[in-house]
Amino acid sequence: MTLCKNSKLLLTLSLLVFSLSFAACFNCCTPQKRVFFENLKDNQVVPEHFQVRFGSENLQIKPAGTDIENKSAGHFHILIDDPASFTPEGEIIPADANHIHYGQGDTETFLTLSPGKHALTLQFGDGIHRSYGKALSSIITVDVQATTP
Repeated sequence: MTLCKNSKLLLTLSLLVFSLSFAACFNCCTPQKRVFFENLKDNQVVPEHFQVRFGSENLQIKPAGTDIENKSAGHFHILIDDPASFTPEGEIIPADANHIHYGQGDTETFLTLSPGKHALTLQFGDGIHRSYGKALSSIITVDVQATTP
């Protein structure tokens, strides 16, 4: 009877170790998705009209309206001085002067901002502009300097 209990305990422990090992391998081997500003750093000084390049890792850049159910596909949005800093996951990203959609699959743009400090959020959204939330956003501040004629 004791041998049977020990065998069951050994089998249970072996399965537990295997499960934990598999979970650790799965987590370490799953590529991290992220978005970032390729050419700008936090607190960078920029002119009133400047280029912004969008970067991503382990994501597929697709035009709006395509590949909607693919959780690794979507397109970029820039949020300018958004008090919330990012659009919560699952919510539709607004479209207005401070929430710019790049639904053609663009990976760069030029912005023109007034002098002063501005918060920029690069936000990734799916094919129908639903946000992937904070996990797929990147927030920086730029210091826009007036251009002298």
